[in-house]
Parts: sequence; structure tokens; C-alpha cells
Amino acid sequence: MKFRILAVITFLLLSYALYQGMWAAPREATMGEIQRIFYYHVPSAWTSFLCFFANFIASVVYLARRNLKADAFAVSTAEVGVVFCTVVLVTGPLWARPVWGIWWTWDARLTTTLVLWLIYVSYLILRRYSTGQATPTLAAALAIFGFIDVPIVYMSIRWWRTQHPQPVIAGGQGSGLDPRMWQAVLWNWAAFMAFAALLIWVRYRLERARQELDEAHALRAVGQAEGSFTR
Repeated sequence: MKFRILAVITFLLLSYALYQGMWAAPREATMGEIQRIFYYHVPSAWTSFLCFFANFIASVVYLARRNLKADAFAVSTAEVGVVFCTVVLVTGPLWARPVWGIWWTWDARLTTTLVLWLIYVSYLILRRYSTGQATPTLAAALAIFGFIDVPIVYMSIRWWRTQHPQPVIAGGQGSGLDPRMWQAVLWNWAAFMAFAALLIWVRYRLERARQELDEAHALRAVGQAEGSFTR
């Protein structure tokens, strides 16, 4: 029941956020309609950051307590974070091509974002193809290391001069958004956060079911081994 309620809320938020980004927000004077990618590009980045932060916390908890629920939450948030980070890397070049005249440039923001994506893709590959008992521990350590790149991505356009635009949100004097643009950003972020929560919920339940199945198989194998030994 709770899942259905969240799904309905997510659908309504995504629908209203689409209206805000495509129609309610004013047309940007310099870039025109292509600027509307901003309302999906930026909230996707923020959502991925929060997913990776949740993964970081869950990884720390797992290393400290060896809690399987924390491990399941870690892998779930990492997968959803990679999805939203992929959206960032796709929408960025789509925005850059008509504005900058190029699809990609190796500036600080773009490069550190790509590195972030590669780190967490490596995390997921490790979780998928490594079958050793130490895999969750190694993955947790990699996740903690990988999260270091998140603040670097966020601060890159403040620390270095790059082709990427300077921050328009909390960027200091002369920065800022039209209130209607800011409203569209917040509605899309709320919608993406609800969608991320929905995906994490589904993925977490699947991972917990897998863990319980693995535990049952392990207990059965131990029981069979003990039975063979007593005979």
C-alpha cells in the first residue's frame, strides 16, 4: 500500500515538474529554449549526490557493524545514483553542443563528474562479478573512497576556472535565478527525489530477498555437510 502511494505521488510530481520546466518557467534570454535542460540536468546531479551520500553512510555502517541491511541499502543507492549521474552526463553534452559548439571538453566539472561515474560503475561491477566473501567489504571501502569525489565535483567550478558556467545558485554576487526558474528547479528536484526513493525501495527489497536466499542456501549446505559427517 505504501509503495502504491509513493508511486502515485511520484507520478504526480513528475507530471507537475514537467509542466514547470517546459511551460511555467520563462524562456532564458541568451540560450533560449535549450536552457530548459537545466531543470533536469541540475536536479539529476543533486539527486545523484544524495544517493552517493546515502551509499557512503550505509558503507560506513556496514564496515562498522557488518549489517546486511546496510549493505543492501548501499548497493541500492549506488545503482540509483549511477542512473541519475548517467542522466547528468547525457544532458550535459546535449546542452553544451548548441551553446558551446562542442559535445565535450575536458574541463574540471565535466572530468570530475565522469570520474565519479566511473568510480561507482566500478563499484557495481565489483558487486556484480566478484563472488568472494570479502566483496561487500571491498565494495564498501571503494564507496567510501569514491565519495571523496562528490564535493570535488560540486566545488570544481568554484576552485578552478572552467568552460562550465559559474554557479547561478549560491554563486555569490551577480548570481541567482528568476523565482519562476528556481521554482521549476525545486519541483523537478522533488520529483526526482521521489522517483529515486521509489527505485531504491524496489531495489532494496530485491537485494534483501537475494541476501535471505543466499543465507537459506548456506544454512542448507551446512546442514547437509553436518548430516554427511554424522553418517
